[in-house]
Order: sequence, then C-alpha cells, then structure tokens
Amino acid sequence: MVSGATNGFRLRARLAIRGRLGSPRVGMFESGTHRVVHIPNCSVQHPLINRVATVVRRALVDAGVTSYSESAHLGLARYLQVVVERSSQRAQVVLVANTPTAEPLARCLDLIRERLGSELHSLWFNAQCDRTNTILGPTFQNWCGPDSVTERFGGAEVHYPPGAFGQNNLDIAERIVEHVAAQVPDGARVTEFYAGVGAIGLSLLPRVGALHMNELSPHSLQGMALGLAGLDAASLARVQVVPGPAGEAFLAASGADVVIADPPRKGLDRELLEHLREHPPQRFVYVSCGLESFLEDTSRLTAGGRLRLCSLTAFNLMPFTGHVETVGCFDRA
Repeated sequence: MVSGATNGFRLRARLAIRGRLGSPRVGMFESGTHRVVHIPNCSVQHPLINRVATVVRRALVDAGVTSYSESAHLGLARYLQVVVERSSQRAQVVLVANTPTAEPLARCLDLIRERLGSELHSLWFNAQCDRTNTILGPTFQNWCGPDSVTERFGGAEVHYPPGAFGQNNLDIAERIVEHVAAQVPDGARVTEFYAGVGAIGLSLLPRVGALHMNELSPHSLQGMALGLAGLDAASLARVQVVPGPAGEAFLAASGADVVIADPPRKGLDRELLEHLREHPPQRFVYVSCGLESFLEDTSRLTAGGRLRLCSLTAFNLMPFTGHVETVGCFDRA
C-alpha cells in the first residue's frame, strides 16, 4: 500500500451550503442525509480550503444570500468548490447557486474577491437550477482570474478548468502517474482512455512514439487543449485526441503497444473491455477507483486467456476511508 500525509492533503473540496438566512452551514452531508455538518477546521483539508470556506460563509451572511433547501427547491447558495494550486498556494473558488445568472450573487462574489485578495487564484459562478444531486451545472462564468489551475506531472504542464475532474490528493496522484509511467517502455505507441485533462498521457509524451488520448467530458477536453497548446510542434505532432465515450472510441486501441485506462467507478465500457480481451495490446495498465468493478473487469479481461494480470499496487488516495486506488498491469499472454 502506497500512502502519504494524513493532514492537509486534500487540495480539492466540494462543500455543501445549507441552513437559515444569516446562519449558513458550509461542510459535508451527514451520512445518508442532506443535513450539513459544518466543518470550519477540517484537518484533512488544506488550510486554505478552510480559510476560503470561512470567508465565503461570512460573505453569504453580509450579502444576505439565502442557502438552498432541497425540499422547497428554494434558496440560492448550494455548493462551494475549492481547488488549491500547489505552485502558487492560491485557491480556485466556485460558488454553485440555484439561479441562472450571477446577478443575485454579485455583491457576495465581490466580497469574496476582496476578502481573499492574494489568496485567490480565480472566482467562478456556476448555475445549478435542477432538482438533482449533481453538484455542478454545465456552464461556468469567470468572475475573475485565470481560466485554469496549473499543475505539473512528470514535467508536463496540466490544466484544470473548474469543471474538469481532478484528484484531491495530488501527492499520491503524482505517485500513481509515476507508477504508470514505469510500466511504459520508451518509444511505445500509447493509447489512454478516460484521459481527463491528460495528467498521465502528457507526462509520458517526451519518451513515447505516439500518444492517443480519449476523453468524454467537455471541461476535461478544454483542460487537455490548454495543455496541448503549450507543446512544441514536434511533440504536438505525436498526439491525437479522440473525443467521445470510450465504448465508441475503442478502435483507438488498435496498433497501440500500451493501453492505459482510468475509468470512473463503474469500470470499463463494455465495448472497450471486449476489444481488449479479443485484441490485447502488449501491455494494459488499468487505474481503478472502484475495486468491485476492477475485479469484475479483471475476470472478463483474463477469461479468454489472452491477457494475464502481472502486478497489482494499491494507493491510499483517501486516508481514513475504505477506498483505495488500484493499479493493475496486464500483459499479453
């Protein structure tokens, strides 16, 4: 088991906002409920996340902004997303609200910008007006600051717009990227499915022969495009982006020496899994956030006898939980 720090490791948080006018609670849902537990001094979060939550809570009070209620589908402020950029130690802040425009939150947003000052990377409004448990709506309005948080993995510059998926524990995520890279031979032709903003793929680019990256999310594709825009012409010529669902893009695995997949908790799209089982690459590296789906997919991948599981490593990405990130390396039998 690969583990790291247990305090202050969380650089990305989505916190719920609920409560009465003048007394909002900013924190996490109590297990199995929509009752918010206020967590002003959470030890696993980066201190700046706690600082931002305090500033946002005070700004909501001073601007007279109501908190959202699920039962009535009324109230404005629903969620707060905070991402800390490691290099600058500044926070990308998103206020999610039950309103189609930012105007009802204008004074609150201005107070947040003023009070965070140099600690603020960028400030965003996100509209989520549906009755849903989905936290973020599809569109973001930039109130101030840069378009993306920038991180580096293996020397590669990687961009995270506010709607793109990112890991909250970047120290362990970086060790996962390094572990995956160690499974990829120099000069290999690589295809990565569920590539996100390209943290794994872009870190490999300096030493692989060709790179195909598949991704579905438009926000992650936006981040990937920002990363690709910083490449020199020779590097860019070795990259091909394959947008859309992995199950429809499975042919991108054809001709690859190494295939990498980092799917959501549900596991591999069935069409991709069947293609890998019937037409296995020399190596398949599977990064899994869902152990149950990983075990089911492994059983199917190896059932035909053409792929065999060679190594398995667990990463303690979320300390104090039962979750582990699992990286399996499969070779052609």
